[in-house]
Amino acid sequence: MIYINDDLDAFSIQKTEECIENLPLQRREKALKFRHELGRKQCVLAYLLLCNGLKSEYGITEMPDFEYGEHGKPSIIGHPDIHFNLSHCKTAVACAISDTPIGIDIESIRDAKESVIRYAMNDAETQRIMESSNPALEFTKLWTIKESVLKLTGEGINDNMKSVLSPDNLRGITIETIVRDEYVYSVARGK
Repeated sequence: MIYINDDLDAFSIQKTEECIENLPLQRREKALKFRHELGRKQCVLAYLLLCNGLKSEYGITEMPDFEYGEHGKPSIIGHPDIHFNLSHCKTAVACAISDTPIGIDIESIRDAKESVIRYAMNDAETQRIMESSNPALEFTKLWTIKESVLKLTGEGINDNMKSVLSPDNLRGITIETIVRDEYVYSVARGK
């Protein structure tokens, strides 16, 4: 199940701070590491989406604590059968919950710096971006697809960004990409 909150302005600074005080220590410390209000708000709202999803999908009412895999991918302590992933951008936060491995990435639609394109995209992907009628949208779609796959596998952004979408790497993975007015999100699901 996918949960999105794209009304970040409705969540005040005061509400963010109140929520932080009520979070489990582990998540509170993570939220407080953000220097700016937006980062704190995104951290809190993504976690609350997860909590609401766990309650809705599994009847779990306690706030979860996480353990982390080799590359930092979180899992819920005591619930190894529940897979989830969180993401945020300037205008929205997202949460994906599943019985199978899952990754989600959400990004605001934006132009990419040439250095980022060179780092992350192979020649065919670069050409696809440059020939697109909307290069910013095309870049954002490709980026979210790549990042959702890397979050699914638990690898995270790495030096092999150009090969993420190779057929060998995508075996057994389904990808869905949704475009909204201000953002794009992609969900990668494993079997």
